[in-house]
Amino acid sequence: MFRLAHISDVHLGPLPDVTYRDLASKRMVGYVNWQRNRRRYHHDGIVDAIVTDLKAQAPDHLAVTGDLVNLALDGEIALARLWLETLGAAADVSVVPGNHDAYVPGAFDKACHVWAPWMQGDGVNGALSSTSFPYLRVRGNVALIGVSTARATAPFMASGFFREGQAERLGRLLEETGKRGLFRAIMIHHPPVRGAVGQHKRLFGIGKFQKLVRRHGAELVLHGHSHLPTLHWIDGHDGAVPVVGVAAAGQAPGGHKPAAQFNLLDISGQAGSWNVKLTRRGLSGPAMPAAEIGTFDLSAAVPRSAALVRE
Repeated sequence: MFRLAHISDVHLGPLPDVTYRDLASKRMVGYVNWQRNRRRYHHDGIVDAIVTDLKAQAPDHLAVTGDLVNLALDGEIALARLWLETLGAAADVSVVPGNHDAYVPGAFDKACHVWAPWMQGDGVNGALSSTSFPYLRVRGNVALIGVSTARATAPFMASGFFREGQAERLGRLLEETGKRGLFRAIMIHHPPVRGAVGQHKRLFGIGKFQKLVRRHGAELVLHGHSHLPTLHWIDGHDGAVPVVGVAAAGQAPGGHKPAAQFNLLDISGQAGSWNVKLTRRGLSGPAMPAAEIGTFDLSAAVPRSAALVRE
């Protein structure tokens, strides 16, 4: 059995010192939002509690699906690297960037440079760029495929983008790993499902992504961005594919979104007969340790065209 843990939307805080020059951009909007809202419900004590419980579950690998930071300040990006180092060896932790990690022009490249060890495919070293995605890591009989939807956008927008170049590369990876009989887990920040988030937060390229999964197949899609513990299904080559979201890892109880959670996915079996159990663990109160919230058998038969959403 392979145990894969999944967290997202950490939004590490508090913010470092911010200068007026830093705020001469979209960051002004994000800074106001942080001061009015996020700083009350996103803090490192919550993240520490989630990570402590996660490590106690002894996962074989950890997927982090974006939004490690808030405004993509240089100090935040550097702090996030130090935090990644506390999670474990870079070979055991796979990261994809979120929209907050590419908050303003230039931030994406800085994050890719600083977080490179956690966002590189097997056997790859050196600088990353937009063409470095998707990347592939194989652990046991599991293929971990990291997709980037992160790009700087206008104020009040948090859209993601899945373009043709990355789609072609993802198709080749899905085809190759499928022929090898591997369990293919795609990691992506924006949910590749219509209606999962508001229009200003949506992913451009959902149709392209779903077409690839129908053509080449996949066994699992993990995402963040919505800050919700959701379970959707999309059509795959041989049946429905689960698309699993998660509550924000830095979310304190008492907000309008669920308190911090993480996913555990226990994967066993072989090509054609995979077994996957999803367990959600998280906080249920301000002074409560993390506890099991629910389990789902993702191997159960699901109609090929399933419009099923669980929250």
